Amino acid sequence: MSSSTMSNPVVHPHTRPITLTTNSIVGIAVLGLATFFAITTELMPVGLLGPMSTDLGVSESTMGIVVTVYAAAVAILALPLTSATARMPRKTILVATLVGYTVSNLIIAFAPNFAVVCAGRVVGGVAHALFFSVASAYATRIVPPRLAGRAIAFVYSGSSLGFVIGVPVATSVGEHVGWRLAVGGVAVCAALLALVAVVFLPSVHGASSPHIGSPRAWARTGLLAVVVADLLLFAGHYVVYTYVGPYAIDAGLGSGMVSGALLVLGATGVIGLWLAGMFVDRAPRQTLMVAVAVMATAFVALPFVHGSLVGTMIVAGVWIAANGTTGTLFMAAAIRAGGVSPDIAGALVNGASNIGIAGGAFVGSQVIGLSGLQALPVAAAVIVLGSLGVVVGARRGFPVAGHTQPTLSTTSMEVVTSSLAVVTTSVPTITRGIRTLTGSVATVTGSVATATGSHRTHRARG
Repeated sequence: MSSSTMSNPVVHPHTRPITLTTNSIVGIAVLGLATFFAITTELMPVGLLGPMSTDLGVSESTMGIVVTVYAAAVAILALPLTSATARMPRKTILVATLVGYTVSNLIIAFAPNFAVVCAGRVVGGVAHALFFSVASAYATRIVPPRLAGRAIAFVYSGSSLGFVIGVPVATSVGEHVGWRLAVGGVAVCAALLALVAVVFLPSVHGASSPHIGSPRAWARTGLLAVVVADLLLFAGHYVVYTYVGPYAIDAGLGSGMVSGALLVLGATGVIGLWLAGMFVDRAPRQTLMVAVAVMATAFVALPFVHGSLVGTMIVAGVWIAANGTTGTLFMAAAIRAGGVSPDIAGALVNGASNIGIAGGAFVGSQVIGLSGLQALPVAAAVIVLGSLGVVVGARRGFPVAGHTQPTLSTTSMEVVTSSLAVVTTSVPTITRGIRTLTGSVATVTGSVATATGSHRTHRARG
């Protein structure tokens, strides 16, 4: 390196500001919104178990199966669908997933019985199988390499907003005006976002030759350990989270306050996401170990505070905050492990997460049947400790040294601040487009409400 280069730190590759294009900014924003509606679609039943089970004439534990069937569809289809569509334009695939979420929610909104609701959830699971396998890798390909990790974190912020805003709002609407209207409203929003994506999302070509690898290669690189730890973490989390509404009510929460409780708990997840963005490059292994250990500790503590609603909410908030770090950390670890294409790494983590969700929801239903709601955290703690054991033992998948490869660096704050002007100038364009596309929301929502009312009248006459 020449002396002139050394004397001018501005041109150093790790300090030189990077200016994002308007297309990149808008694209990341669209991906974040898409993640928001994906999570809202996936988790709406968690807050609506009571109203849905009452209306459809099944128990809450049976209603929890809708979480399992959705996750099972993702787990089974994530890798084969991602592999089969790897060469297709990424924009086409992403828009198709948003259309899939729309169709899924419409089927559920008009479902006459529990079986049709399950069918609609399967449709959503098919869309989800592709969405999260594509979205993270998509984000890394529309920003400069040094911003790839931060782009993943931003896309995953949509997940936290789904917890913080999407699920609580859907729950509140379901509690006050009916769960069918809540689901129908999400369908309308997903359809509008599909149109926004068509107009604003930058095009990205598919992989010319996707690299899938083999289980032996996954084990050699540490990717398999990442997948197993992720699966166990999600399983333990969803043993309790699937039934967090009934659990909180059992702890003393009013039945009409579930949406508010979910809002508070979801907000703590944003803290975890923020911490993940800070440490995903500096100390990913250490951060993940602490987060998983805190989750296990919180689960162990929950039964001891179950008689106190305040105590239950505080401990649950700690659990959700710790869990908020894990999505970014596991996805970054999978991509960094190498040995497969980024889309395939995303598919493996996506599939593992949803095997965990399906298994966790199923285990939770069995625990409720055998021992009651208060035994859920104990089962969750055992499973999460298994995840911690894998993270501690798998130094290839979760290496001690921080990651410095340029494809996932997220530590440069100058990069973020240098792009603020681009973000500001792109806001009016986004706003005008959204205003145009959202002009039909009231009309479509009114149609959903009318159709729902007609459906109920028909049922009453029948």
